[in-house]
Parts: sequence; C-alpha cells; structure tokens
Amino acid sequence: MDVKNINYCHKCLMPDSRPRVVFNEKGICNACLNMEEKNNIDWDQRKKEFIQLIEPFRSRNGSWDCIVPWSGGKDSSSIAWKLKYEYGMNPLLVTFSPILPNNVGNYNREAMIREGFDHLYFRPNQKVHQILTKRFFIERGNPKVAWDAGINAIPVQTAVRHNIKLIFYAEHGESEYGGKVLDENSKKIRNFTEVIEHQIGDNPQNWETEDVSINDLNPYIYPEIEEIENVGVKSLYFAYFHRWSMYENYNYIKEKIDFHTSEQRTCGTFTDFDSLDDKFDDIYYYLQYIKFGFGRCVRDTSRLIQNNHMTREEGLNLCKKYDGEFPSLWLNDILNYLEMNEREFYEIIDKHRNDEIWRNSNDKGWQLKFPLI
Repeated sequence: MDVKNINYCHKCLMPDSRPRVVFNEKGICNACLNMEEKNNIDWDQRKKEFIQLIEPFRSRNGSWDCIVPWSGGKDSSSIAWKLKYEYGMNPLLVTFSPILPNNVGNYNREAMIREGFDHLYFRPNQKVHQILTKRFFIERGNPKVAWDAGINAIPVQTAVRHNIKLIFYAEHGESEYGGKVLDENSKKIRNFTEVIEHQIGDNPQNWETEDVSINDLNPYIYPEIEEIENVGVKSLYFAYFHRWSMYENYNYIKEKIDFHTSEQRTCGTFTDFDSLDDKFDDIYYYLQYIKFGFGRCVRDTSRLIQNNHMTREEGLNLCKKYDGEFPSLWLNDILNYLEMNEREFYEIIDKHRNDEIWRNSNDKGWQLKFPLI
C-alpha cells in the first residue's frame, strides 16, 4: 500500500495509521465515536447490572471469587480496590512479571498488597523469556509479544486451576481507543479470538524452536476453550459497567494507597503516572512511533481529550514537544537484557521503520512525512 497521507482525528489526535482504527466521513475516529455513545449510557443502570451479575459468584466461605489481572498500576489497582471495598468481593490479584521490573512498580504492588489483598506473582522461566523477548524485538519490533501472551494466559490458567469463575479485565481496547470490534458483545465479554488476533498476533504454540520447547511455552498458552467452559469462567470488562478514564483511575487510587509515580516525566509523553512498572515500556512505545508514526504522547493526549480532561489544542502542543522522544533512561539495562550493543539495537529499530511514513535526509536525519501539525 502506498501511503499518500496520514489523517488525524478531528476531535482527538489519533492518526489513521493506528492499526484497525476507523474514521467516519467527518474525520472522527471510532474511539471518539465510542466516547459519544458512552455519554448516552445510563451508568446507574449498568452498575445495577454489575451488582446483579456478581451476586451469585460472591464468596461465602472466604475463597477467592474473582481474579484481577494486575500490574500494580492505577487501572488494575482501581478495579481491585472497588471490587473488594465497594462491592464486597474477594479478588485474587494475578501478575505476570514485567520483563524488567523497576522500583516504582515494585513499590506500588507492595503498597496495594499491604492494604489487604492476596497476590499471585508469576515469573516465567527467565532464560526462555529472554530468548522470546529478543526474538520478537528483532522479528516484529515488539519486545513484549511473549509478555502480552503471558498476561493473557496466566490469569485464565489460574482461574481454571482454582475454580474461580470471574475474571475482571480493565477496558476493551478495540472500542475504547479505536480498533476492530468483532461484535457488540465483545465490549462486555472478552473474546478469545480477539485476544489472539489483536493482542498477541498468533498462537504461542507456534513459537517452538530448537532453543524453546513446547513445554517451555506453557506460561504463554491459553487453556483450551473446553477447560474454560467446564469451569464456567467468565472474562468481563470492568469498563463496560463503569465509565472508564485512566486519569480518573489515577486520582482514585492515589487517594487509597501511597501510589508512587515516576520521579520524572515519562519519556515520550507528559505524564508520570501511566505504564510505570517495566523498563521496556518506553522502548515499546517508541517502536510504536517508528512503525505507525505516533508515540506515547499522542496516545495519552487522545485519551484525555476523549474524556474532556484537556482540549485538542493543549494536546497538540504537548505532542509537538514530547511525541517521538527517544527513551534513553533504561537503555543500558535493555541492551544488557537483549545482549546487544547500541549499533545492533539501532539497526533493528531502523529495520522496522515504516518507509511509507518516514524519509531520511543527510542534513536532518529521519523525519515523518506526515507530521502532526
């Protein structure tokens, strides 16, 4: 496909280079259209529906009655807190370990657990995980493919193993942020096909090589659908029942626990409170910029614009200042983990640079052909 231009949403700042995003004839992305639909939802009625849904599953004997896939960040912590202290549920928090955990993420997890939560922290075979992280950084320009598979598989494996029938995920990203919605019900109920196609990209059973056996891949493989159905596990999106805003989630959880933010502004954006727990996150979002022409600041400002926490003009000024900033903070740690030198690292990045949206000139280096203006 020959890209002639990149169009940016007239309401937020999301470009049509975002995978699966759809614009209408007025130049509005489907994330903004979804937000307009949410303004017409009777959220009190949705809350009543939620209470009716969870009541039959509520623990009467102290056992866990639901699982929250939990990073320790603002969103999953807000969900866990509300389930336990507003709805009287007994959630088990399940974490698939970050690739390279940092002090902020560790601190926030500990602060939350000390407030009265049970927690399962799963750390996969680090030799295998390192091989997969490097492989997918090289092959796909995404070092977090295996991690994505793990955070999807382990909570469901845990639910099947412990006979826990409810899993509460955060938001349905395809509708919330612009993507392909398979059916209207997928905004409420987590769709396995969507997980494989949109979040992981293929089935982890295909990752077997001479260095990685099928047995090594167990942490990344979703249980069989028959197993899930036999236990009766339901995977639901909390945001279907409660109006969703990452900024409001941050304000909520910081009033409940001693929630730490980054010591400095997060590279590539203006925030200091989002996606804090993995040293690989900054390079993950930078690679998004390399492949699709928009970075972490466009992502963050668009979400805040959609929820009326800032204007498009304010977001545009922030994006001009920060979007596409190279993440140097954890670079040495990442190079050591990937067992690469800087030259090899930058060669891989440029391998994944989309030449339909980038040009390279001798005097100015790499520049976007269709910048956000």
